[in-house]
Amino acid sequence: MSGPINWLTQVASITKFGLMSVPQRLGASLATVVGIGLVVGVFVGVLSMGTGFRHALHSAGGDDTVIVLRSGADSEMVSGFSREDTQLIMDAPGVAQSSNGPVASAELFVLVNRQKISTHTDANVPVRGVDPASLLIRDKVKIVEGRMLEWGRNEMIVGAGAAKEFVGLNVGETVTTGPQPWKVVGIFTADGGSSESELWCDAKLLQAAYNRGDSYQSVYVKLTTTNAYAGFTNWLATNPQLNVRPQTQAEFLASQSELMTKLITTLGYGIAFLMALGAVFGALNTMYSAVSSRTREIATLRALGFGNGAVIVSLMLESLALALTGGIIGGGAAYLAFNGFHTAAMNWQSFSQVAFSFRVTPALLLEGILWATVIGLIGGIFPAIRAARMPIASALREL
Repeated sequence: MSGPINWLTQVASITKFGLMSVPQRLGASLATVVGIGLVVGVFVGVLSMGTGFRHALHSAGGDDTVIVLRSGADSEMVSGFSREDTQLIMDAPGVAQSSNGPVASAELFVLVNRQKISTHTDANVPVRGVDPASLLIRDKVKIVEGRMLEWGRNEMIVGAGAAKEFVGLNVGETVTTGPQPWKVVGIFTADGGSSESELWCDAKLLQAAYNRGDSYQSVYVKLTTTNAYAGFTNWLATNPQLNVRPQTQAEFLASQSELMTKLITTLGYGIAFLMALGAVFGALNTMYSAVSSRTREIATLRALGFGNGAVIVSLMLESLALALTGGIIGGGAAYLAFNGFHTAAMNWQSFSQVAFSFRVTPALLLEGILWATVIGLIGGIFPAIRAARMPIASALREL
């Protein structure tokens, strides 16, 4: 065991001396730490936007909740049903029942222009006409300010995300959609889901406001169990009176977020890669500088019997220590700056704004640290190999 122990002792000794000499190369070392920290900070910051957007859509859906659209429709905006169609869907086998009938809600989805608080520009905000059963279907919805709307009255409840992002959506204020004024009577949360970006009102009154007659755009249903999905969808598919496209709410919302999350992810990785190239060169410069300033020290250690492998590993560890320092600082800064930051972005499938919060998750921070690790390893490997291959005699003669 003396061989491995001796080798580890060599690595520890060289690494210790290397880290102790960092203050002598403080400028270059700080440049490397800051550079890598910026890479990790920007990477985590950009991707936390995608993570938050995806969470806002995905968290609203469950496998026992189904949204039914007309066949061929990829969003509620281009779907449409008659009252007779919605009743057939609600009466399908597998739909959960309450004391008031099927746990199902025939809904409308329209867009209104509201001014954003942050930029003072107009944006599309979704208004959803709902039935009383909608609260049984979306059981994460909670009124946090004011009260629930009263059915049959021109009242609205507003998602907490929309209230933060857009002008005139506080309790007591009035929103005009179509020719009708609606009083905001409550603000609700939905566990960070996309419903928090919406304004809710009575579907029947919204039909009248937009001259929709007795038509709807979607039907949300709660199933008795997740196992009831196959029977429910088969019944809809084989009913000649219907031409529909059912999906679990989780699947539907995942498809709605796909375009935006791909765009953000591609942007995040692209920016991080370009910045990482610069950080790698910074790390190379720092470690080559370290090798140059310690030429005689390294040559002396090798002359005393320290192996080439120990020299390479110790210099790699030094580079890794600088990189991880930068990664931890960058990740911490990204968490403090971005986590919970509230904004809104366009959902290109529905052309409406989705309010959400940036989410700096442990997985995202770990990925940032992995980027820092790779940069540190690449930045250290070539200077370490150069140090190990340096002729001892010529190195000892260097000043």
